[in-house]
Amino acid sequence: MSPAPNHADNNNDAKKVKLDTKNPGAPSRVIHIRNIPNEVTEAEIVHLGIPFGKVTNVLVLKGKNQAFLEMSDEVAATTMVNYFTNCTAQLRGRAVYVQFSNHKELKTDQNHSNNPSAQAALQAAQALVNQTDTQGGPNTVLRVIVEHMIYPVTLDVLYQIFSRVGKVLKIVTFTKNNTFQALIQYPDVVTAQAAKMTLDGQNIYNACCTLRIEYSKLSNLNVKYNNDKSRDYTNPNLPTGDPALDSALAIGGAPGALASPFAAMHGLSSPLTAAYGASPAGGMPFTGMPLAGVTPTAAALGAAGIRLPGQPSPNCVLLVSNLNEEMVTPDALFTLFGVYGDVLRVKILFNKKDNALVQMSEPHQTQLAISHLDKMKTWGKQIRVTLSKHQTVQLPKEGQPDAGLTKDYTNSPLHRFKKPGSKNYQNIYPPSATLHLSNIPPTVDEEQIKDAFTHAGASVKAFKFFPKDRKMALIQLGSVEEAIAALIKMHNFQLSDSSHLRVSFSKSTI
Repeated sequence: MSPAPNHADNNNDAKKVKLDTKNPGAPSRVIHIRNIPNEVTEAEIVHLGIPFGKVTNVLVLKGKNQAFLEMSDEVAATTMVNYFTNCTAQLRGRAVYVQFSNHKELKTDQNHSNNPSAQAALQAAQALVNQTDTQGGPNTVLRVIVEHMIYPVTLDVLYQIFSRVGKVLKIVTFTKNNTFQALIQYPDVVTAQAAKMTLDGQNIYNACCTLRIEYSKLSNLNVKYNNDKSRDYTNPNLPTGDPALDSALAIGGAPGALASPFAAMHGLSSPLTAAYGASPAGGMPFTGMPLAGVTPTAAALGAAGIRLPGQPSPNCVLLVSNLNEEMVTPDALFTLFGVYGDVLRVKILFNKKDNALVQMSEPHQTQLAISHLDKMKTWGKQIRVTLSKHQTVQLPKEGQPDAGLTKDYTNSPLHRFKKPGSKNYQNIYPPSATLHLSNIPPTVDEEQIKDAFTHAGASVKAFKFFPKDRKMALIQLGSVEEAIAALIKMHNFQLSDSSHLRVSFSKSTI
């Protein structure tokens, strides 16, 4: 049963093995899997068997869209077949059929034994099983920690990733110790174990957003609201927790901000759900061992600014409400929201000047702005930041009076993220009382900078130049609200004839 060298269809194997196309009755430790995708790997076949016991051998016959999986004993094989009798197995989005093989063992010759991909898959599988044994028993609830989160990860991105392994019942997301985390509940231990083994250590995007997964001590999640922080997919009628939205939904409304989350809830598929392995141009596939049918979703790739043929352009326009009418200007919003992405246009609504539309250049920047600025106290009022139903901010027609409420910043020299993969993405932090200052000329001293901030209305509590780079400094103000106002006033402040100050929020304190 050895594959012919350099032969994609493995036709020699197909000739040697009588394929089990009929329903065999007798249990066997060899599993026969039919209807597998052409591009499937040995690792993905092995992952199907890992939750049920030790996998001792694997053979993929790509030319026949079939595979064989040998388990360590008949008990493990019987558990696997019984499980997939009641639950459809999937590989790369395609339903596959799992049954007992007529073969009692996989007899492979020397060539197959030396198949690097098969051996690597089996060794990796054993390593995962050993790791699980040392970490304690599985549960139906997984605790997921997202490390090195350069791009935002939403509840819907997690749902589309984890539902590729099996049916997701509930998700609760939260931030703890400045780290984005989630609790994800599956219907049974087998699916939860498969998800942990398949996804633990994988990156959602290249070299970032790494999933760290462990078993939760909880056995059931109590979800009260269906919104962007929590979701119970078994009960789509839960309130959102926002009285205005709940009343709109009760009378049949469909607020635009809920369209995406509820599309996922009702099973609306993404254009990329079957694209894993296709490697679309510019895509960011998961790295490491190929995942069993898991794909970066349209929502996930959209969050990284990827555009694919046929993919609808995600919304880049934010609605900012409860603004201080006396203080707000397009330039102020451009500067504040520019911390989290490149702002293309700003429009303060003529008839409701405490509301504004802010158009970002990429959809993941809108998510960053929402997560960091929503409910922040700015100019004495707690602002709200949500996705707008508008796809773009319209400029006033030529000659039409606008009173300076709409402004185009497309060609502004102050954009922070114009370069793809800009290092500025790695220095994005929520508003804090400490500001990071850069581009300070050598002729300007501490007192001059402190005086400039005091003149702008801030109370300076502490100041410190960077020891190894005097062009940068930290300045600590009286409150987060003060720091937001100071950043708006002082970013691009002219310190000398040729130098303008650069200001951002700092993760450090003095």
